[in-house]
Amino acid sequence: MENSVKEPELITVKDGQFFKGDKPYYYVGTNYWYGSLLGSKSVGDRDRLIKELDLLKSNGIDNLRILVGADGGGNDYTVRPALQYEQGKYDESLLEGLDFLMAEMRKREMYAVLYMNNNWEWSGGISQYLEWNGYGKVPIPNLPQYTWPQYMTYAEQFHSCEPCVEAFENHVKFIMGRTNSINGIKYTEDNTVMSWQVANEPRVLSEKHEPIFTKWLNETVDLMESLDSTHLISTGGEGAAGFLWSEAIYERTHQNKNIDYLTMHMWPFNWGWYSPEGEKGKTLNDAILKAKEYINSHVSLAEKSKRPIVMSEFGLPREGESLSPDSSTKNRDEFYSSVFSLLIDSHANKGALGGYNFWGFGGYGKSANHPNGKWEPGDEFTADPPQEPQGFNTVFASDISTLEMIKGYNEKVGNLK
Repeated sequence: MENSVKEPELITVKDGQFFKGDKPYYYVGTNYWYGSLLGSKSVGDRDRLIKELDLLKSNGIDNLRILVGADGGGNDYTVRPALQYEQGKYDESLLEGLDFLMAEMRKREMYAVLYMNNNWEWSGGISQYLEWNGYGKVPIPNLPQYTWPQYMTYAEQFHSCEPCVEAFENHVKFIMGRTNSINGIKYTEDNTVMSWQVANEPRVLSEKHEPIFTKWLNETVDLMESLDSTHLISTGGEGAAGFLWSEAIYERTHQNKNIDYLTMHMWPFNWGWYSPEGEKGKTLNDAILKAKEYINSHVSLAEKSKRPIVMSEFGLPREGESLSPDSSTKNRDEFYSSVFSLLIDSHANKGALGGYNFWGFGGYGKSANHPNGKWEPGDEFTADPPQEPQGFNTVFASDISTLEMIKGYNEKVGNLK
């Protein structure tokens, strides 16, 4: 790419819509959580990264949701290596990997949604801060001796753990205060940043948890606003699914005026809406109906608050839950197309539904195909995090039908130059 390409225009919110410069901005983007790892010299592959960014851009995909970095890096089923390998200590090669990714995206006028933390153990996240601060070992729910309820009970302690919260705030200050070592541009002055996102799927985990969670969320959002009032701020929330399936709780926790737009996530297979075998009540058509209902109800909440909303995570397995890139994506393509059609209507009507980030883009990565499907250190990075079967929700570079369909939708909303 030529360095003469003009810098990205600032993404803003006005009258309940996203704007890129002075034009409305609607998009179909992707999750690319491992992008900074791919950009590092230590464990990455910069040639692959550049090829993937070019492929994404050629299909109108200019919006990437990216994990700033993992925490800890000492547990099985978690991202390794970790950016923050000890509390307050950082792997410089991975920081430079983030810089390289951002510099290459800037050349291509692409946008990053950078999330700072994770509710889940697969990147360390809030549970790692608890372990660092004396709360005992993280009960990794994929290990046979632990359960998901145990993990949830453990994780819920984060928001009232003062040293944990302080350490995370220091992390936020450190990342947002960074100057890119590749191009010398401060992150807070780089319009490649569309949004700073508090975390991946921050959740209210019980009714009694709501007040302390809301206090923490507001304080984190306000901190981000104080550090960068130019770029947008979002929470990374899943919608009602992450708030005890209560739209009212989701609304209450998102009142802060410094939250510039809302987010929602959707997982039809995980939530029991869809089965590749088409069991009764779990067919593709059933899943599409439920998906549209879920989206539309959250769009109504966004309209009520006069803010746009993004479906920033969703996915669907390949045919027969296959992990092979050679397997059919027919049902996935139909599901994607059905929900993307809502974006066309929103674009035409200047609506609140502003975009999608599908989960996720695996590009030219190849899964190692271990018998259990999991990721092991040394394997290539793909879209599926290390605790999930590699290739399960991945869109590979070879998924031509999917990418062509996405390109078509980006053309329809004017997001392809």
